[in-house]
Amino acid sequence: MPLVNVIRGERIADAPLNVRTPIIRVPLWMALAWWLLRGLGVLLVVAARFWWITGPALVFGGLYLEYGWLGPVALVLAVTAICASWFAGHRASFLRFAWYPVLGRVRLWQYRRAWHPAMATARLAVSFDGHTVLPILRKVRCSSGVDVVTVRMVTGQIPEDFAKVAERLAHTFGVRAVKAAPGPRPDLVLLSLMRGDPLAKVVRPLPVPAMPDFTALSVGRQEDGDAYELRLFGTQILIVGATGAGKGSVIWSAVRSLAGGVGSGLVELWGLDPKGGMELGIGAPMFTKFACKDFAVMAGLIEQAAAEAQRRAGNLRGRTRQHIPTPEEPLIVLIIDELANLTAYLTDRQLKDRIKAALGILLTQGRAVGVHVVAAIQDPRKEVLPFRDLFPTRIGLRLSEEAQVDMVLGEGMRDRGALCDRIPQSLPGVGYVVLDGDPTPMRVRFSYLTDDEIRDMAQTYGRLRVIDGDVIDGEAA
Repeated sequence: MPLVNVIRGERIADAPLNVRTPIIRVPLWMALAWWLLRGLGVLLVVAARFWWITGPALVFGGLYLEYGWLGPVALVLAVTAICASWFAGHRASFLRFAWYPVLGRVRLWQYRRAWHPAMATARLAVSFDGHTVLPILRKVRCSSGVDVVTVRMVTGQIPEDFAKVAERLAHTFGVRAVKAAPGPRPDLVLLSLMRGDPLAKVVRPLPVPAMPDFTALSVGRQEDGDAYELRLFGTQILIVGATGAGKGSVIWSAVRSLAGGVGSGLVELWGLDPKGGMELGIGAPMFTKFACKDFAVMAGLIEQAAAEAQRRAGNLRGRTRQHIPTPEEPLIVLIIDELANLTAYLTDRQLKDRIKAALGILLTQGRAVGVHVVAAIQDPRKEVLPFRDLFPTRIGLRLSEEAQVDMVLGEGMRDRGALCDRIPQSLPGVGYVVLDGDPTPMRVRFSYLTDDEIRDMAQTYGRLRVIDGDVIDGEAA
């Protein structure tokens, strides 16, 4: 039995409390005035919300009433001339402040048209209490070949839900790929819709800076068309890719960005090429120490690097947490091509144990004291590379199997867009870079250096002193 009955014109006797709502009679003219004011308010809100349509419409309408067709035509010609001059004078600012905002509005309208079926077919629509609740499309920000769509998720959803259906969304919206990343707020997710492919063309060698920036080494181009800058300070770098995937492009791009420091003595490159020098030998003068034939010498160089790391750690203890390179104590970068030849395929067990022990010290202690490892490998299995997890920066080039993607880059990275197994053989040097703690893989194409360009660079900046234990230029190994 109801405790309270709200009644209008009728009394219910069995209710303990009866409440009668008042009946207010309003004159017709007052109701019409209220409806008119309400309609005007809604019109103003819509006009303010869609100002990018209503504003130009009012301007064109006013010019037409004042000058006829001559007014709107003259305005269009003037705006066109201004935009053409702006585009010719400073293309970057025109695209950023004029073209991309307009394109973003157009794309927002396009995505909204297909939004409901896209969310439903991707199973991102949620049914609750008899209603269908959709993620809300907030805004679209365009750049060269990429549309970044900000979406407010339904309560209970997480960015990984969108990452798992990224391929479905790519087919729905007709784009090359879709990547999902956490937004600036916990309830937002950023969907990057890749339309074109700026990485289809070979990236030419980048200029050599006189003073390398160890926090931002220019090594190639990322998928939005901007230059990609790789961080070296505080990290170790692992490069994994199948035969012909372009591991050499990654190595020589990094070497080229460090060449200015090599020439000034601020950087020392130590090179190990267990394949007989086929990859690194052409630029051997770039390396302070280089070994390609004797595995015992290679083990000795790795142990020297580990000993140097421990010595520096003792000197810096209590003073600073990050080594600053100087000509007296330069940044040491140990570059190893095909690491598996030293950690898995080496038949001398004693040498193998020495190498593993020294590498373990380098990977755990070398980052803060300016002794870094850049290693390339084809086989990413745990038994081949047991300390794979000690590389905070991982670069996955073309891989053979889906399972290898998460094996190399981390759990769930393929769902987040790192499709290393789908990189075609026609795109060597294209890969995905994953940084420790960053859940979003970045697609990058590293610059390609020809053999002649490597030789010229080595001749200009080279400082080779030791090769396979032999003394060069009067300095001992």
